[in-house]
Amino acid sequence: MTRKHVDAAPAAPASIDAFLAAQAGQDRLRFITCGSVDDGKSTLIGRLLWESKQLFDDQVAALQSESRRFGTQGEEIDFALLVDGLSAEREQGITIDVAYRFFASDKRRFIVADTPGHEQYTRNMATAASTADCALLLVDARAGLLTQTRRHATIASLLGVRHVLLVVNKMDLVGFDHGRFESIREAFEAFAAPLGFASVGAIPVSALKGDNITQRSTHTAWYHGPTLVGYLESVEVAHDPGQRLVFPVQWVSRPNADFRGFCGSVAAGSVAVGDAVRVTASGQVASVTEIVTMDGSIERAGTGDAVSLRLDREVDASRGDVIAKADAPLEMTDQFEATLVWMHDEQGLIGRSYELKLASQWATASLTAIKHRIDVNTQAHEPARTLQLNDIAVCNIACNRPLVCQPYAEQRDLGAFILVDRYSHATVAAGMIRHSLRRARNVHRQALAVTRHERERLNGHAGCVVWFTGLSGSGKSTLANALEVELHARGLRTYILDGDNVRQGLNRDLGFTDADRVENIRRIAEVARLMLDAGLVVMTSFISPFKREREMAREVVGKEHFIEVYVDTPLDVCEQRDVKGLYRQARAGKIPNMTGINSPYEPPEHPDFVADGARGDIAALVAELADRVVARPAPEAA
Repeated sequence: MTRKHVDAAPAAPASIDAFLAAQAGQDRLRFITCGSVDDGKSTLIGRLLWESKQLFDDQVAALQSESRRFGTQGEEIDFALLVDGLSAEREQGITIDVAYRFFASDKRRFIVADTPGHEQYTRNMATAASTADCALLLVDARAGLLTQTRRHATIASLLGVRHVLLVVNKMDLVGFDHGRFESIREAFEAFAAPLGFASVGAIPVSALKGDNITQRSTHTAWYHGPTLVGYLESVEVAHDPGQRLVFPVQWVSRPNADFRGFCGSVAAGSVAVGDAVRVTASGQVASVTEIVTMDGSIERAGTGDAVSLRLDREVDASRGDVIAKADAPLEMTDQFEATLVWMHDEQGLIGRSYELKLASQWATASLTAIKHRIDVNTQAHEPARTLQLNDIAVCNIACNRPLVCQPYAEQRDLGAFILVDRYSHATVAAGMIRHSLRRARNVHRQALAVTRHERERLNGHAGCVVWFTGLSGSGKSTLANALEVELHARGLRTYILDGDNVRQGLNRDLGFTDADRVENIRRIAEVARLMLDAGLVVMTSFISPFKREREMAREVVGKEHFIEVYVDTPLDVCEQRDVKGLYRQARAGKIPNMTGINSPYEPPEHPDFVADGARGDIAALVAELADRVVARPAPEAA
């Protein structure tokens, strides 16, 4: 079939890269369409592509054919099918993934992202908004503002989208009622006032019929603003990447012994040959001797340029480091306040450990406080102890090492991060840094004169943590007590941290919700680490039902000092024992969070030691465990 353009429009580039190359040096606008499900986002983009005359004859023919098969408009063309490319999207009539399209008018070129409206896919909308200059927020004229409409507006504001246009769609279905449009516009402007957008506009359209898309509609004689394309052509977008150099190192290139270059893209500012630069983490300073690109060497690189920097001396820098100007160093912190958009079905918990990615930097991080959750309908601040899917909240976050960062409002690349589940590797949250916490700068680790090794030499044995885990009634405390008696008899200095005992003092403020259980184990891991530092053999007897927290405890203590003992006792045996009567109460509905009954227990996948709590010989188990503890390397002689 001949690839001829409808109405002889200019040829469309084959890819986004080709499109960007074609528009080099020309004005470009990135925008998103967002809003609630079925508000017409895909139809609007399809209409824009149609009106811009950037469709081939065979694309038009395919669209007409697919409109008959999948469309929702009878014999008429369903423009949404130009964007909804996934089979699941066509079957359900909704957008699932983010669809990027590009087109152009006589005055400007555009990259548009069609984002999902369904709550389940809010994470995809947030991803697209992070690079957008403008947001078209669609609403169905019949339904008005919905919760998802407000949520998308809030997320767009948090992600730095400065301009929002409320597109009141399907005006044909309300008879192009001026009063209906005005009531929706006024309600949105009142809602958006505290969100800090640089501009807020509104336009009545019918994406399906084409009213007010490229030509002013005769049905809205009462509307005197621009058409949609007119707005997109004229909205002013100021790109201010900042003056401070931000160069995250993506890779260290060593093709031969004579070349060592630090590769990455300039996130902000510029760098030139001869500039003195600083590796933020190490503080080492060097001068740039060459800036290498795919097309050869250049004298200066600016924001967005992908380059390799060669320096005049060897410095300690690798992937994850950030290079800045020597006279304009960047801030480093391991604690900050951030706004989080929670993107996962599994709730976010204080104290739970996640992987955090910020620019090219990775760290282990946890929520230390949920300061408040934001009600997307009223912008009110609500108390919260956990985060649920699509929650937006302000939280404190602590990392296991300092990271180079800046507030998101000042620099997106060093202010935006994601949290990744350490087991499923799913992205669970997107975050925007508000500011670093003062405590991160005021609290410093104190060097102690007496070390753990010296305490161990005084004790005459190495310390370790023996972590007993299993269901209530499995025999954890019995084994831990028996092991302590045996170790004590062998001359080792020991201590037991027992779940019930600790909850009467240190953790008396905690209950048994998932969030409380996570915090309970976090505190115990820190206490066990301190006792290990004293040179003791520490035994902990806790259900510790979640593998994430047990792994966190292992990392806090140190893998080489941690022995995980899984007391594997079947639930029916534990219930028969029921020494404390807890199972009986749980079965009667009096205990809402009983592990094994109405709260999950995640057995260890690779424990260091498995004890059969139902049929095992306690004396033999204890002897084997004691031998393992005693056999650990003895402390070096003074």
